[in-house]
Amino acid sequence: MNYGTFAGLYDQLFDEEAYEDWLAYAKATIKNPKGRLLELAGGAGRLAIMLKQAGINDVYNFDLSPEMLGLAAKHAEEAQVDLPLIEGDMREWSDLDLTFQTITCFADSLNYLENEQDVLQTFKQVYNHLEAGGQFIFDVITPVQTDEVYPGYMFNWHDDETAFMWSSFGVEGQKHNVEHELTFFLYQEDIDGYRQLQEIHTERTYPLATYEKLLKEAGFTDVQVTADFGRTSDTKEATRWFFNTTKGA
Repeated sequence: MNYGTFAGLYDQLFDEEAYEDWLAYAKATIKNPKGRLLELAGGAGRLAIMLKQAGINDVYNFDLSPEMLGLAAKHAEEAQVDLPLIEGDMREWSDLDLTFQTITCFADSLNYLENEQDVLQTFKQVYNHLEAGGQFIFDVITPVQTDEVYPGYMFNWHDDETAFMWSSFGVEGQKHNVEHELTFFLYQEDIDGYRQLQEIHTERTYPLATYEKLLKEAGFTDVQVTADFGRTSDTKEATRWFFNTTKGA
């Protein structure tokens, strides 16, 4: 997904409470906080910086968007933390000559991939860049979220200069797919009015068994799945699954 000029707008919508939940889950799940960690599809670096501040010394932030990485550099400077940045496509980063003890990927990032093959390619890339015994920790939205919660969902937000409208719709004839219509209204002083910007984002997910199959095919073992940021093992009606899986020795 190419955020382009939208990067700063999305960064304004940073949900601190949700990121505190992701941080708490990561801290409780990571087995070796002293090892090198990669935040995959880390965007503007919000969670990567929080992980760094929580005591994980060697954190890298990986994202496809140079605009998002530019924001990550800005946020890291403001937080006075060292945050190496990597620009790349999560489906293909074979040329990255680094391995990690932990790789994380949160906030729907995997749900923006177009098909199962893209998910599998990403899992394989993660596996190849993990040290022996390393962890891959990630979350995805579930079919409950795409099929029951999102269709008809609306959210509006504004401040003095920006208004945001988010509407979600099911995709006819496509199972477990949802489209988000995102509209921003930006106040521009030179015209004393608002400029409208709009994007359509598509998310898709799969049954739990599909994710487990793809992880196994990529080489992962000992797959543990929870819900509600790791607070429950009841995954049947969950809107988001959390995966903690390990690369064999």
